[in-house]
Amino acid sequence: MQSNEPSTVPRTELESVVPPTIDAESTVRTADGVELHAVVAGDEADPLVVLLHGFPEFWYGWRAQIAPLVEAGYRVLVPDQRGYNLSEKPNGVRAYRTRELSADIADLIATEGRETAHVVGHDWGGMVAWDLARRYPETVDRLAVVNAPHPTAYRRQLRSNPEQLRRSWYAMGFQLPRLPELACRYDDYRLLERALRGTAAPGTFSDADLDRYRRAWDRDGALTGMLNWYRAAARHPSSPPTERVDAPTLVVWGEDDAALVPELAIDSTGFCRESRLELLPETSHWVPHEAAENVTALLREHLAEGAAVSPAR
Repeated sequence: MQSNEPSTVPRTELESVVPPTIDAESTVRTADGVELHAVVAGDEADPLVVLLHGFPEFWYGWRAQIAPLVEAGYRVLVPDQRGYNLSEKPNGVRAYRTRELSADIADLIATEGRETAHVVGHDWGGMVAWDLARRYPETVDRLAVVNAPHPTAYRRQLRSNPEQLRRSWYAMGFQLPRLPELACRYDDYRLLERALRGTAAPGTFSDADLDRYRRAWDRDGALTGMLNWYRAAARHPSSPPTERVDAPTLVVWGEDDAALVPELAIDSTGFCRESRLELLPETSHWVPHEAAENVTALLREHLAEGAAVSPAR
């Protein structure tokens, strides 16, 4: 393991993101043998919603959804996934296999004293959510995935769609040792800044947002941990027991995603027993930021269909 111990977010910094009227805390939980930092908000008795970020974000990527979901009557748990920001960063590529990442979330749900939760994921967080729903179906009440394809749909598009293969070039580049870390760190993380601002609508990421992201990227071992997700996916592909997702699933997709073709959204719903697809035109990959209110409304509606919680409280 890396030598740095996971820490928490100072109260003042947390309250600058989550309104002080919302009962929230920054905490560290042990899950699957790894120390994970998480922000937890809302009444402990309310239905649990887990929000999973993707690359190159951290828990902060879901900041716009935390308070509205709490106000709608949910307990919200938003981790820094392993390798990211304040969470532990295990050594070695194998530690970032998808099966380990989804085991983290299954155990994290258990730390809340729950057997099940609603699970929402964006980008790589969505890939973990897909795997969790297939590998640990008993832990997922309702599933929501934002711009993250079902793994089988993704493999099929890579084989049959030259445009998707072209858009996935960066993931192949990440397989190299050390060089991707150097490229990402160069010129104050300019490459990662471009990955956010260069593919999003103007104004989506403020200077203050980028300052927070740079601090997260600059933590000891973080870049390698983040990139090891891609390396592990290529070298140690996941094989859950089933392709089918039984949990009722909402797929939200920004059609102007620079990395993923819209056909993936349609194909992904074919692997769900019960699904709803929401395609958002003129919206990039960064849907939770660009269409924050729309995403929150869709989540509240989807989750309320499976729980004794009204769409608005």
